[in-house]
Amino acid sequence: MANFEAYQEYQRIEDFEEDSPPGEEQDLLVHVPEGLKDSWHHIKNLDNFFKRIYHFHQKNGFACMMLSEFFELIQFLFVVIFTTFLVNCVEYDVLFANRAVNHTGQGQNPLDRNKVTLPDAILPSEQCTERIQENSWLIFLLIMAAIFWLYRLVKVFCNVMSYWEIRQFYIKALKIRMDELCNFTWQEVQDRLISLQREQQMCIHKKELTELDIYHRILRFKNYMVAMINKSLLPVQLQLPLLGNVVFLTQGLKYNFELILFWGPGSLFQNKWNLHPKYKRNGNRLELAQQLSRVILLMGLANLLLCPFILVWQVLYAFFSYTEVIRREPGSLGARRWSLYGHLYMRHFNELDHELHGRLGRGYKPTSKYMNSFTSPVLTVLAKNFAFFSGSILAVLIALTVYDEDVLTVQHILTAITVLGVVITIARSFIPDEHMVWCPEQLLQCMLAHIHYMPDHWRGHANKSETRDEVAQLFQYKAVFILEELLSPIVTPFILIFHLRNKSLEIIDFFRNFTVDVVGVGDICSFAQMDIRRHGNPTWMSHGQTEASIYQQAENGKTELSLMHFTIKTPRWQPPQESSVFISHLKEKVHHDAQGGPSTQLLLSEAPLCTSLQSNGSGAAVLGSFVSTQARLLGIPMSEYPGSFQSQSGLGSSLSMPTAVHLGGWQEEEEENEDDQEINSGSTPKQGTGSSC
Repeated sequence: MANFEAYQEYQRIEDFEEDSPPGEEQDLLVHVPEGLKDSWHHIKNLDNFFKRIYHFHQKNGFACMMLSEFFELIQFLFVVIFTTFLVNCVEYDVLFANRAVNHTGQGQNPLDRNKVTLPDAILPSEQCTERIQENSWLIFLLIMAAIFWLYRLVKVFCNVMSYWEIRQFYIKALKIRMDELCNFTWQEVQDRLISLQREQQMCIHKKELTELDIYHRILRFKNYMVAMINKSLLPVQLQLPLLGNVVFLTQGLKYNFELILFWGPGSLFQNKWNLHPKYKRNGNRLELAQQLSRVILLMGLANLLLCPFILVWQVLYAFFSYTEVIRREPGSLGARRWSLYGHLYMRHFNELDHELHGRLGRGYKPTSKYMNSFTSPVLTVLAKNFAFFSGSILAVLIALTVYDEDVLTVQHILTAITVLGVVITIARSFIPDEHMVWCPEQLLQCMLAHIHYMPDHWRGHANKSETRDEVAQLFQYKAVFILEELLSPIVTPFILIFHLRNKSLEIIDFFRNFTVDVVGVGDICSFAQMDIRRHGNPTWMSHGQTEASIYQQAENGKTELSLMHFTIKTPRWQPPQESSVFISHLKEKVHHDAQGGPSTQLLLSEAPLCTSLQSNGSGAAVLGSFVSTQARLLGIPMSEYPGSFQSQSGLGSSLSMPTAVHLGGWQEEEEENEDDQEINSGSTPKQGTGSSC
């Protein structure tokens, strides 16, 4: 079966030449050395192949992946069976002592005759089965659950065979043993892939692969999603009465977007790497928009039909996942997390998942400090008093319990203790630290050092509630996340039917205007090429290097920042001429500024790119610049104006600078403690009552 799966997924490209990305004819004549003639040369679907190689590495190998798949199946079975048991096989009148139980038997203690035990509340199996058989609605749900579980089982079985082939690829082709996999970085695995292409033609249309080719294949559809969010094409921002502008993007809604646009029935792509030719022509755009509108309508109606089933599952899964955590740590609902919209908004083009998560993970503390710096004096007063009254009552109840444990047998006394504990925890979350200093501008710049993107209207308005509300769209409460996921089955159909359909023509135009065919790769989003001339912004230090109109420009300097990030992460990659000119121009400018020594504030006011490329340093007073591969990256001293990029790797030697120039920032772990010290020394505030910068 493993050989069959390999044949199905990785068939020789000679059998599917009509589906493969076009290439030059001279590249079709390849030589495969003896000993390497395995199932990994001339791979048909390189997108899936590279994605699986990446996921295999990120998920720590075959054993971890298969265990995760197995326990997902077990979890689904557990939720369905346990919920059915709770609904049909428990006698709640007995459990809640609404009906007396009389135990009679030889040697039974008279005091225990009316004591309820757990078996007393569980119905016999015959009675439980009878209840289930009488409920036709429940039987229908169980049949639907069984069908879905069988589908998941088949998918897991296919994944086992597929990832077994990837395991063999790691061992035989990449020469990486499974016990050593966790010691290899993705860059090292990627280097071996590129070297292997020279020996064994995985891609038949190119003699050599580049880092960008691999990123394009892994992130083909994600780059489209990032670009559509960047151009405000997807309807994720809604205007609601009383609530105003609300961002709503859930896993379910994102799944529907991808299903409609990329790989579902009636999608715009005819396979994993090619857009349908009809969407590349301008003549029938109105007709294509109507077709897409009908597909969206049908998908919305399908979501509406499945809404009850999905909603029941969401509620059950949330209950089993979060109830114990909330009971143990009530304050966890007040913790924050990066929203799904935030992930797409702040993601660079050609940024892999682990790179994004690492960057946002480093930005979690600064962003939390910024959000916590906003407090309401009224809420603070109310919270202090609620905490006092609740704490007083709780203290008395605890004292009585310590004095006599029989107090616990009083009806609802445990419930009262639990509720009071939750109230105190929630109240204390609204009470700021009296030793903190309110300095929102500094905190916002510390946050920018990691998230890299900041709308122009945030600058100078970090202390405004409007800015905080916009940051909250990127950095939401966990309680808000759970609520949105629960509401997703209800809201998603209406967004598809009443909002996304109205964008059909714009979507058709977007894919026609921003899709390019790359030799050996296929159709990709043109923004993912990070082409300064086509998508650069003149205000982001690419003046005279770009011919892009406002429609073609990426918002917030995403093209320039993505180019910078990719150059840093893949120092061996050789950018095209226009991009090289941009990088050289930037290097010369910041080097000149560093030597000339103008004030940091002047540089920031003149160069929007520098605003986002500042980095956290400890004592330097000049702008940083590009440096050697040993570990130095572009930065700005945090003591004057914290900024934007941090990374673990350096740029290539071609971008190195004289070592005499001191560069602050761009070093991650070494300077994290310094960052925290600086933030804590003058940051998270007590608004209105504490000190301010």
